Amino acid sequence: MSATLEALAQRCNALFPPPAAVEIMDYAKRGFHLDLSVDAAQVVATARLMDEEGFAIDAVTGVDWIKEGQFEVVYDYYHPLYAWRVAVGTRITRDNPQIATISTVFPGANWHERETHDFFGIRFLGHPNLEPLLLPEDADFHPLRKDFVA
Repeated sequence: MSATLEALAQRCNALFPPPAAVEIMDYAKRGFHLDLSVDAAQVVATARLMDEEGFAIDAVTGVDWIKEGQFEVVYDYYHPLYAWRVAVGTRITRDNPQIATISTVFPGANWHERETHDFFGIRFLGHPNLEPLLLPEDADFHPLRKDFVA
């Protein structure tokens, strides 16, 4: 386990070379300590790293970048011993919004991924039960997409 935030950032840099980006942030200004941008193919490896480092998953959500034709999937991790917060983001195409599930590493991500699927239509490949969580079973809409019309 990394004993300092700098050591964790160095480990991330070693495991996820550019174009991945690792940046130590000012927590008071941003609300998290480490910002990590990775390729979509690296989210499971990133989850494994966070697990090895003693982090827990706090949230998984989406951001609709409609003008760029992308969704961003954001994973928020929390370290209970050091009180560190790490935000991991990755971009996927809006026309084929799918990414691997991290519920195989963090079973608690199951609910977060289902909610993100409900609201954004992002498919988490390998998810054990990607059924609607909050929307009706027959819902064919995703209300947090910027092009959603009620």
